[in-house]
Amino acid sequence: MYNENEILGCGAEATVHKTEYLGRNAVVKMRSPKRYRDPELDTYLRSTRTKNEARIMAESRKAGVRTPVIYDIDINECSITMEHIDGRKIKDMLDNEPSAANELCKKIGVAISRLHNGRISHGDLTTSNMILMPDGEICLIDLSMGSTLAEIEDLGVDIHLMQRAFTSAHSDLDAGMDVIIDSYVKNMNDADAVLKRVDEIRGRGRYT
Repeated sequence: MYNENEILGCGAEATVHKTEYLGRNAVVKMRSPKRYRDPELDTYLRSTRTKNEARIMAESRKAGVRTPVIYDIDINECSITMEHIDGRKIKDMLDNEPSAANELCKKIGVAISRLHNGRISHGDLTTSNMILMPDGEICLIDLSMGSTLAEIEDLGVDIHLMQRAFTSAHSDLDAGMDVIIDSYVKNMNDADAVLKRVDEIRGRGRYT
């Protein structure tokens, strides 16, 4: 049973609590009912999004991207019980340890390229959704807005949102995003096509 008093995260769609699973430290992500929605529609949306997130996490691991290991899925409760990631948020490290920024940004670029080479989009690429593990690997979390079989447009949106989020959250690290993109280009198969689409997406925003 999860601990209601140990909330690790709370968003518009779900709440994440600490728990245990077969003696292991774990977390449970639960999508609670929304009273403002039609009950049948609410159940459909919550269960579909739960299954989609679990599938994206599994596909990401197949693509060589570190994500939490899934221990259990309860479609009736619309919850996913998964590995508790023991590490540090990349956002906090970039804020507090600027001397480590260059190496961290290289790792970020590699992690995103692996995801995109697997034709998977994250949907909410920010440094708050990245954790540096003790072994030096970056673990991506909260893939609930992502998709598999992603098109170039989806990958371009990922990079565009990452650029905006990084500039906003880490405005003092001027070269950080450039390092991420450089690392991404070196490791991503269709990097030129993705970056071209990023430019197009940015242009659309300028005129809307």
